[in-house]
Amino acid sequence: MALELRTPFPPMEAASVVAIPVGPQWQYEPKWDGFRCLVFRDGDKVELQSKSGQSLTRYFPEIVEAVRNVGAKAFVLDGEIVVPQGGAFSFDALLQRIHPAASRVRRLASETPALLIVFDLLAAENGKSITDCPLVERRRRLEQFAGKRLRGHDGIRLSPATVKLADAKRWLKSVGAALDGIIATRCDLPYRAGDRSGMQKIK
Repeated sequence: MALELRTPFPPMEAASVVAIPVGPQWQYEPKWDGFRCLVFRDGDKVELQSKSGQSLTRYFPEIVEAVRNVGAKAFVLDGEIVVPQGGAFSFDALLQRIHPAASRVRRLASETPALLIVFDLLAAENGKSITDCPLVERRRRLEQFAGKRLRGHDGIRLSPATVKLADAKRWLKSVGAALDGIIATRCDLPYRAGDRSGMQKIK
């Protein structure tokens, strides 16, 4: 059950646009105000990778523990690390988590625990990459994975997604303390690592 994807692996990125793209080929999601994170689980080994390819693993031990508690031994998730605070997400509190002192990392992990919000599945439970599959297939498999493996895990949450333009517009109106905008991704395309052509962000 060897994991086919390894760090550093460039995430699919979003191009900034001013209007929500319209059409049946688009899936819409909230854009969370946090750190983009690719999660690699390979047996007992867990790696958290930033958008730039750097390791976030040492800064978020509570996320590492939550991933280890998932009842699957090999997978790769794409998501966002956020810090809930006062009914919203605090980017300032999240920035404080990046600290060189291990003692401070442990203290902040207890005082301001982070949450992992996942929105894509890049390698399935058998460790096989599914990045060549279109988003509509990856999302279906992610929802199955979440329903089977993530229920009851307080530290990991599935991000909502919709193909309904009305829902996307409603989310965009809610931009503020928790939301940083919305993301639109082509349903018919594979995961385009390091590319911006299949994903757009609107703030």
